[in-house]
Order: sequence, then C-alpha cells, then structure tokens
Amino acid sequence: MARVRNTWRALTSMGTALVLLVLLALAAIPGALLPQRSLNAAKVEEYLALHPVLGPWLDRLEAFEVFSSFWFTAIYVLLCVSLIGCLTPRTLEHLRNLRAVPVAAPRNLARLPKHAETQLAGDAQTLGAEMAARLPGWRRITRSVESTVEVSAEKGYLREFGNLIFHFALLGLLASVAAGRMFGYEGNVMVIADGGPGFCSASPAAFDSFRAGATVDGTKLHPLCLRVNDFTANYLASGLATSFAAHIDYQAGDDLRTDHWRPYLLEVNHPLRVGGVRAYLQGHGYAPTFTVIFPDGQTRTQTVQFRPDNPLTLLSSGAVRFDPPAGVYPDAGERRKHQIGIQGLFAPTEQLDDRLLSSAFPAMNDPAVAIDVYRGDTGLDTGRPQGLFTLDSRLIGQGRLTKVARSNLKAGEQIRLDDGTRVRFDGAVPFVNIQLSHDPAQLWVLVFAMTMMAGLVVSLVVRRRRIWIRITPGESSTVNVELGGLARTDNSGWGDEFERLSTKLFGKET
Repeated sequence: MARVRNTWRALTSMGTALVLLVLLALAAIPGALLPQRSLNAAKVEEYLALHPVLGPWLDRLEAFEVFSSFWFTAIYVLLCVSLIGCLTPRTLEHLRNLRAVPVAAPRNLARLPKHAETQLAGDAQTLGAEMAARLPGWRRITRSVESTVEVSAEKGYLREFGNLIFHFALLGLLASVAAGRMFGYEGNVMVIADGGPGFCSASPAAFDSFRAGATVDGTKLHPLCLRVNDFTANYLASGLATSFAAHIDYQAGDDLRTDHWRPYLLEVNHPLRVGGVRAYLQGHGYAPTFTVIFPDGQTRTQTVQFRPDNPLTLLSSGAVRFDPPAGVYPDAGERRKHQIGIQGLFAPTEQLDDRLLSSAFPAMNDPAVAIDVYRGDTGLDTGRPQGLFTLDSRLIGQGRLTKVARSNLKAGEQIRLDDGTRVRFDGAVPFVNIQLSHDPAQLWVLVFAMTMMAGLVVSLVVRRRRIWIRITPGESSTVNVELGGLARTDNSGWGDEFERLSTKLFGKET
C-alpha cells in the first residue's frame, strides 16, 4: 500500500504534470514531421518504399498513426489523471483559505523582510479602525488584546484562483480535443472544376479518404453537396503560387429539398462553414480528358484526376480505364480482353527533353501527355479495389493487360491502335482537393483556450501580499505604530509597494 500511495503522490504532483505536458508536446512532433495514414495513406506507402529499413521500424512504433498510438494515448491519459489528482486537493485547499481569516501578527514584526514604525497622535482603537479602512480590497481583521490593537490584512487570493482556472481550462482543452477525435470525422475528396460532377457527403464511400472518430459509424454525416464552377491560381515567374480560389456552389439543410444552390468563394484559410461542417481548400491539380473511339465508332470519354508529383510544376501522373460499349464485343470474355487502360504523365506546360516529357510551369499554358496504352483485362469487373493513379501491376505482370502503344500527345491529338481503336487526348480541367471536417467540440476548444489565457494573465499579474499593523499606547496621548509586510509570492517591486503602503497608512513620510 505504501508503494501505491507513493506512486499516486508522484503521479499527481505538479512537477509530474509539467513533465507529462512536455512529453505530450514532444510526442506530437513525429505526427507533424511524418505522413499520417489517417490523412494520406499514399504518402505513407511512398515513405515506406523510399525507406525500406527505417520505414518498417517506424510503422511498428505507430509513427504513422501517432495520435491514435498506444504511447501517445498513454501520455494523454496520464496527463489528465495527473491534472485531476493535482488540482482536486489544491482546489479544496483554496476554498479553505477563502473561508479562513488572516492570521494573527507575529510576535516580533521587526524580523519581517519589510518593517516600518512611527508615532501618531490618537487612541489605538480609532487609529486601528482608520488604518483598516485605508486597505480597500484587502481581506482584513482587527484584533484587540488589552490596550493593543492589531490589524491583519492579506490580498492576492485571485492569483491562486487564476492558477486553478488555467489548469482546469487545460484539462478541459485536453478533454475537448479527445471528444473531437471521438465524435468528429474528417474526409478528403478531389472535385473536378468547370462542370464536374460535384460531390455530396452522403456516406464515407463518397470520399477519397475518410477518418472517422471512435463513435462515428458513417450513417449520420451532415449532408452537404458542392460543385466547383471554376478554379483560379496566380503564380510568380518561378512557378510559386501566390493565391488559390475556387468559386463553388453548395447545398445544405433545406436547400437540399428545394434544390437551391448558394455561391461561395472558397480560398485557402477561408473555409466554408455550414451546419457544423467546415470545407477547406487544400490543394489542386489537373484532370486530363481522354476519349476512346472503338472500331465500330462508339466512344467512351472520361475525365480523371492525375496526382501532382511535382508541386512546383504540377507534372502529374495517373491512369484511366475504359470498358468497351455493349455491342462492340458481344461475348463478355472477349469484351474483357479489349478493355483499354491508359497510364502516364500530364504536363500543364509542355517541356520536352528529346522525347521525355516534363512541365515548365504549373499553369495550363500548353497541356500535353506522355501515355502508355494497355489492352486487356483492366480489372474493372473483378470487384478488387485498385489504385486511382496506377493500373494494376499484378494484371500487367500476369500478361492479362498488355502494353500496345506509347505516345506523346497534345490536346486534340490521337493515336491509332492495331485493331482500329483510337485514343484521343482532349485537354484537361483543374480539380481541387477539399477537406470536410466535423468537430463538435471545436467551440469548446476555443472557449477553454481563451479561459487558459485569462487564467494565466490573472496568475501572472496578481501578487500575494500580507501585512500586519500593531498599535500600542505611547506617551502623552500618542501611540506606537508598527507595520510589517511579507510577500507571499514574488518579491519584485515589493519594496516600493511597501513604501507607498506605509505612507498611505501612516499619513506621512516615514
């Protein structure tokens, strides 16, 4: 029992709480430096591929899932327990101090750090009452012992109150963040601009990536629909972006029933806020449009987002899959053998090094693609999940999907395959990456953060001071007055403050 008691005392000490708070800040650093699987699983896989030795070890330590890892959770819970165990006795002690009266004066006031004395005319009782009245804002009590009058006064109780408010607000902030992680959700989706199909947050399946809180099952997402009318970006000559903006229309609440669309200018750091959901503009890229013209003249057209691989020039990579229209190949097995897959690069501003395509600028000044065209089974009707930006390498390795052509194309150009099928590059349109976040505790996070700042200011500004006045009878209708002072917290400025106080109480320079 002694060991348990000592462990509990060590855990609930303020020093331990400070150490745990520092550890929590240090533990969050990997979450900022390393890609997180809940936000961008593709980046995590890319990191693992680039670091075959270090990556798996970091994965075992849950470095790619920092904020849901066992060690981060353990620090978080221990910090909350430490704060609760530390603040409870301090709060009870503060309540007892608020009810207590100032302590009696020490026997020898001259031994205190600050001391002053003088002689004044008058009687002890009257002067004691007058001096007590000159201490507004101080908690004071007057005691009489025979012919001696003592005044005990103290102020600065608000300092401990501010300190407690700061720490309770910190505890509330931690609880609010945890509640947000439990009851909130966050999803990312790429929405094509310039007449694209738009997006509705009906279910997690509508998102490209989705992170749900522990209590969110995805059946009660706040309904929000939006479409991107156009996207504009301004660049420096070096290719660095100076601004992004997307003109969108959105529907929420009653607008969904009346089919009424509301306009909004979505910009970086200016999210759309509606119904507790925030829509952020996080990034952008391009979605090339390809048309496949099959031997009988029937066509299939798709506009698919390509992944920006170079953030400075927006050179992008991606893949598109086409299933032949009904009637071109009556037999299902034959139709599966003639599916078309396209994989390659897109450059918004073409730059060629011999035949190697790259991009000279992120704006779409001279769009071009470098593509490999595959024919065979693209896996469209297998039900097996596939990557958005690459064809299935397993099917290529098995020979079920065969490369039949390679070419560089500009907008409007096409390539003809050996069976008469033609693949045409029609140009590209921009797309935007939008993040939808719902955090029911966000307002409480703000409230507790502001309360923390208020409590911190109070605890730093208010100072604990304690003084005693002893008045004893003197000679010839005079009294001897002694004043002693003690700084309960910091001593900075206490000397000048005591001098001003003694002058105020004595009514003359001392």
